[in-house]
Amino acid sequence: MTEGETMIIVENLRKNFEDFTAVDGISFSVKAGEVLALLGPNGAGKTTTVRMLTSILRPSEGRASVAGHDVVANPEAVRASVGVLTENHGLYARMPAVEYLHFFGELYGMPIALRAERIDFLLTRFGLADARQRRIGEYSKGMRQKLALARALLHNPPVLLLDEPTSAMDPESARLVRDAIQELRSAERAIIICTHNLAEAEELADQIAIIRRGKIIARGTPLDLKQQLLGVGEFEIRLAATLNGNLVNIPPGMQISAQGAKWLRFRTRQPEQDNPKILKALLAQNLPVIGLQEVPRSLEQVYLQAVSAPEGVEVSYAA
Repeated sequence: MTEGETMIIVENLRKNFEDFTAVDGISFSVKAGEVLALLGPNGAGKTTTVRMLTSILRPSEGRASVAGHDVVANPEAVRASVGVLTENHGLYARMPAVEYLHFFGELYGMPIALRAERIDFLLTRFGLADARQRRIGEYSKGMRQKLALARALLHNPPVLLLDEPTSAMDPESARLVRDAIQELRSAERAIIICTHNLAEAEELADQIAIIRRGKIIARGTPLDLKQQLLGVGEFEIRLAATLNGNLVNIPPGMQISAQGAKWLRFRTRQPEQDNPKILKALLAQNLPVIGLQEVPRSLEQVYLQAVSAPEGVEVSYAA
């Protein structure tokens, strides 16, 4: 596998359950070294999509491949190529953690020496080394989540499918897991994260796909989606002197969106060109500038804008 190689390909994927369509003709791809965040309300089709990508569910239509293996034609190869973290961990409460991981390592066909090495590394990485001999039933929710993630990483898979990876974790543990995901991306894996934590998605993801009622209604980088769904970026300038109601002579193509005694906001499609121009205009009017910064716009705003669009209204997105 090389960085940039397409590891996950989904084309017109559909899943019907009798008279209900859970996934309705979605398409996307994820390259090695990329993280895709799959966002959407409960029941939108995220989990069904992940189950098709792990060959647990058979698609009704379309095709998907994972690490070069078709999910229908080569299910065993697909399962050997993915690490999966689901909401229901399937942890065996009566087993000690180390025994549990050895059990799964054996299922993956890993030699015992390699299993031991990986288990030691992962338990240490997630702060569980001192609890390795404790029964999983004695673990807290956060510890169980970290153990389930260690299990997903045990066989060093080229594709990770993570459903709510930091759910039920305290802030310190959640940061540890997010840092681990960042490191895994640099290791040239393809990763899909399903999460309701939009700040987490914005931090980790290269690409965002928003699903509603089984369809992808918006897709692109966080920056692309902000521009597409929230409009042109807005910037704020803070001044050391008052404007006294005076209008600033701004360059063509820029628009003042708000103004106060010692501040103003403006919109521009070309900040790299226009921001220096407006600074020069202010200084020419003897208005000393204290600061210039972009007005923050969150992924939460993007998400709410996308999912609140009326049914039947298509939200444009970058292919």
